[in-house]
Amino acid sequence: MTTMTADTVVELRDASASLGARPVLRGVDLTVGRGEVVALLGANGSGKSTAVRAVVGQVRLTSGTWELFGTPGARFRQWARLGYVPQRTTAAGGVPATVREVVSSGRLARTGLRFPGRADRAAVDRAIGLVGLADRAKDPVDALSGGQHQRVLIARALAAEPELLIMDEPMAGVDLASQDVLAATLREQVAGGATVLLVLHELGPLEPLIDRAVVLRDGSVCYTGGPPKGVGQHALPGHDHVHPHALEEDRTGMAV
Repeated sequence: MTTMTADTVVELRDASASLGARPVLRGVDLTVGRGEVVALLGANGSGKSTAVRAVVGQVRLTSGTWELFGTPGARFRQWARLGYVPQRTTAAGGVPATVREVVSSGRLARTGLRFPGRADRAAVDRAIGLVGLADRAKDPVDALSGGQHQRVLIARALAAEPELLIMDEPMAGVDLASQDVLAATLREQVAGGATVLLVLHELGPLEPLIDRAVVLRDGSVCYTGGPPKGVGQHALPGHDHVHPHALEEDRTGMAV
């Protein structure tokens, strides 16, 4: 069992969840401290995306608890403190919109119904620039590549200037050029003190930024610690082909 502290930003305690009749999370403990970069790893179907969706309140727990910034999830209302990038989807959701319009929608968590001011416009401009799309700000998102769509989604999350950034498979299906841009963007956020929770299929170019990895297998935590040794860019912790010594310690220090 993990212990909540004043510097804990994300906390799942003994969290279980099901999709339909199928259990997906089985007593997961997950803690992310302030300023920490945590990668949630595991094979397809291990429960990674369900765990982060539980953190943002999109999946209801069948047992256990969750907290954000020390507040029980059901009572949390300060959503401007959190930026969430879901699994890759179209940036505009099928609605005709420019890059700037989509990114500006991410600022609504801070502006609410008031008219955007100079600071809001500057935050949107900065977010677009961070993902390397300043020259495409007026272009329709339908004209962008898949990797550029992903950059727009990340810029939308950054527009609110969140303290906590949660990204679900940000590199999936993204071209190498966009991977480099996204890695640089994340480095910028980490340098600024952001707390980051990443769902990753592979460590890839983000590995140097990761403070701690949490590996799920069949909905349970099987490892937590530094990025697993011996896991290459295309090897996935939790897969049978990963050498057992790649996962050196579990939560109790015992061999996995």
